[in-house]
Amino acid sequence: MMKLRRAMPNGSLLMLVLFISVLVSAIAVAYSAHWNRQLLNELYGELSVRDKAQAEWGRLILEQSTWTAHSRIETLATEQLKMRIPEAADVRLVAP
Repeated sequence: MMKLRRAMPNGSLLMLVLFISVLVSAIAVAYSAHWNRQLLNELYGELSVRDKAQAEWGRLILEQSTWTAHSRIETLATEQLKMRIPEAADVRLVAP
């Protein structure tokens, strides 16, 4: 009896492996590009959040300097707390 054997032309297995390798490589490149775009979009979003936080920080620093200005504190002490600068005769020096 003669065995029937499917004969594959020489190199067809190699061609199949190369085709599958190229296909997998193409899919990996597309996935990598997509993932890179997603990460880049996420980075730009985080940079935007950082910029907004820095702007808010600047506004808060400015507000703090306004609230702690010496002229404002002196005005509040004079008007609300009825404080005044003592006269020279009212000042007493204590020796250490």
